[in-house]
Amino acid sequence: MSEQFDLVKEQLLRERQALLLEVSDSYETCREIGQDGVPDIGDMSSAAYSRDVLFNVSETKRQRINDIDVALLQIEKGEYGICMECGEEISPRRMEVRPFSRYCIECKTNIEKLGTQS
Repeated sequence: MSEQFDLVKEQLLRERQALLLEVSDSYETCREIGQDGVPDIGDMSSAAYSRDVLFNVSETKRQRINDIDVALLQIEKGEYGICMECGEEISPRRMEVRPFSRYCIECKTNIEKLGTQS
């Protein structure tokens, strides 16, 4: 594995750890909302909304963790930076900006248009 991939792997592992901490903190915040006594209907509505928002944020972070895990696996397999759809190299600039990219820009655009992801 090249030194460049080692640096990317370190970066991905740091980001993964930070995301895990954020998800854990969000989960704890969700558990605490509305547990401070007997709430009225306004408190219950506000607490439900807050839990929904936190759940959606943590779901996005869980997806990012999954993307990072796939990128780490691709590094181990020697396939990092290769589009999982067409097999072509993903532009280095895209990988620099989004090091857990699975697809080249063209394939990602097509996937988003179709609303599916392989």
